[in-house]
Amino acid sequence: MPRLALGLAYDGSAWQGWQTQPHRRTVQDTLESALQQFLAVPAGTVCAGRTDAGVHAAMQVVHLDTEVHRRPESWVRGLNALLPPSIAVRWARAVPDTFHARFSALSRTYTYLLWNDRVRPALWAGRAGWCFQPLDVDAMRAAAAALLGEHDFSSFRSSQCQARHPVRTLHRLEIAAQGRFLVFTLQANAFLHHMVRNILGALLQVGQGRQASSWMSDLLAARDRTQGAPTFMPDGLYLSAIEYAPAFGLDDLDGREHLLAPFH
Repeated sequence: MPRLALGLAYDGSAWQGWQTQPHRRTVQDTLESALQQFLAVPAGTVCAGRTDAGVHAAMQVVHLDTEVHRRPESWVRGLNALLPPSIAVRWARAVPDTFHARFSALSRTYTYLLWNDRVRPALWAGRAGWCFQPLDVDAMRAAAAALLGEHDFSSFRSSQCQARHPVRTLHRLEIAAQGRFLVFTLQANAFLHHMVRNILGALLQVGQGRQASSWMSDLLAARDRTQGAPTFMPDGLYLSAIEYAPAFGLDDLDGREHLLAPFH
């Protein structure tokens, strides 16, 4: 059966995460309902990364199998006419049946927008995290460097995480100052449940002067979630880019240009 890939963006504020749940309002349930109306038959989807409640996506990738043939623009316009304003299909493309939205992904990138000001960000409510204390960005960058590479990230793993093992490779962790915003960019082969938000919580402990930069190495080595910082709020977290092998022909799966447009 032919396979189709869809690129999605969504504001996760009103949704109970990506994954379908009984009697709950999720992005997957809403997308599959729209697909059923569009195709007149049920259609299941598989995503690149399951986002939690309140987490957004500037670039989520899903695949589905269907015998229905439509022009890419017809998929986009047809589905968007059936979806609520907070979810949009950005593109649709035919892919080989060897493509798998989750298992074919080489890396995923998350972006976290943090408003650092004494007053909460009314215009970014639900779409940016907030820290009212002044932050030492250089100390945070020094702490972040300890996390790069392949490590056991048990200290940053939710107790509800269902991953088979806690080892992940973090390729990139950058912190950029954009006015009152701090923009955190994290790229890894895969992420554990709450891993990004737990890393953010630890970095803020360092930025606020509650822990030294060297604490991050100690926390990583401890492999003990109970020694870590509280899980930070989901509001500013965005799944923003997915990387696949060039053979699949999906070469522009970076949503950060849309996400960061206000800062340029």
